[in-house]
Amino acid sequence: MKRAVVLILAGLMSAGLSGCTVGPDYARPPPLTPPTGEFKETMGFRPAQPRDTYDRGAWWVIYGDADLDQLALQVEINNQTLAAAEAAYRQARALIRQSASPLYPTIGYTGSSTQSGTGANGIQRASTGQFAAGATLGWEIDLWGRIRRTIESDSAAAQASAADLAAARLSAQSALVTNYFSLRISDERRKLLEESVANYARSMQIVQNQVNAGIVSRVDLVQAQTLYEQTRSQLVAEGIARAQFEHAMAALVGRQPAEVSIAPAPVTDAVPIVDAGVPSALLERRPDIAAAERQMAAANAQIGVATAAFFPDISLGASTSFTNLLLGQLFTLANATWSVGPQLAGTLIDGGARGAQVESARANYDRTVALYRQTVLTAFQQVEDQLARQRILAEQEQVQRAAVAAAREGERLAFNQYRAGTVPYTTVLQTQTAALSAEQGLLNVRLDRLTASAQLVVALGGGWRSVDLPRGAFVVGSNSQPAGPPQTTPVKRSWWPF
Repeated sequence: MKRAVVLILAGLMSAGLSGCTVGPDYARPPPLTPPTGEFKETMGFRPAQPRDTYDRGAWWVIYGDADLDQLALQVEINNQTLAAAEAAYRQARALIRQSASPLYPTIGYTGSSTQSGTGANGIQRASTGQFAAGATLGWEIDLWGRIRRTIESDSAAAQASAADLAAARLSAQSALVTNYFSLRISDERRKLLEESVANYARSMQIVQNQVNAGIVSRVDLVQAQTLYEQTRSQLVAEGIARAQFEHAMAALVGRQPAEVSIAPAPVTDAVPIVDAGVPSALLERRPDIAAAERQMAAANAQIGVATAAFFPDISLGASTSFTNLLLGQLFTLANATWSVGPQLAGTLIDGGARGAQVESARANYDRTVALYRQTVLTAFQQVEDQLARQRILAEQEQVQRAAVAAAREGERLAFNQYRAGTVPYTTVLQTQTAALSAEQGLLNVRLDRLTASAQLVVALGGGWRSVDLPRGAFVVGSNSQPAGPPQTTPVKRSWWPF
């Protein structure tokens, strides 16, 4: 008998270890269209190629802003969205261990103690006791690979969860950088409006003096006052925008708004031109592409899980128990009973349920393939969009700077001509309004350039900063050409005649 049991165990173990795995083996399908040699927006532009030593972590240091560096590090520590994504990743890893547990035997135990007796007419008769203890062993032989396919699926799902965590981290960092630069541009806009309010107040005083002298009518004074008050209103409203940007950053770093206060400071003058590298590298860098690819692998493994349902489940069961009236004599061979043997369970007719499950699993895999390919296409689109923005906005800033210079010169000429009495005050108002609008437009373009550079880094899946370059340095441009259009000195408002 013992020899038979040993042979049964050896045979089942051999079958489990050498059993086949049903279902298709995973092979990553190619994108719908293979990546080209370079991005469309970089054709003809030869940037320096990235190296393996590039740090993909603290990409925001390319802006050389100490306040931004400090805030961005807090995102990694305190952001609650990241904390939730990290917990989901740990949960996915635990699920792998749970799925792998059926590969090993399950050992259980039992025990009981009962007392029984009878009584009649108030007379208590003797009672008897019985004690029992036992152990059980169960082991599912993964002959068709159902358990292994489940582990494969859960492992791929965990890797997708890790990629989701990386994507959430990158998204939170991008949101912080965008809000930070929006706040800094708001500081610049407030400074511009404050200077404009002061200048309009002095302009209004000049008009008041002319009204007092009888040179012009009060209409000019009312018009000057209107522009002054409107600009003051814009200045007050700008405080709302700045407060909202600061509150948004507080939430991103896991703090209450009352705990975060960011002092006004000038925005960075240098806008880095980001090297996009080659399109094929995008498939390896983007965390959302990695997540979509791992979801394909998980869905492919589920086809094998569903296919394994067509085959019988084979398991090994064993149990032993001891029963006796006396606890001290319980564990003796005379009181032992045992059983051991393989078990087989399967389904003959199920109305097509298993076939439908396989069909559903295959359809789900096809769905993940389509989502993967669409994710790749969207990634290329986002990179090309930001490359175009990076290039065109650099050109637009130069044009806008020229517009600011022209508008300020027109403002100066109109005001001098008004004082000479050759033009009405409406001309001054028009040029003042145009000059303020042009400077606000320049600030908007600067914000667009900063956010475009940050969004391009995100679209590329993270920063490419060389660890051996100075702080804030970035690999840009070609061998001899500058990284972008030269930065000109801002137009100074020194034309006021008072």
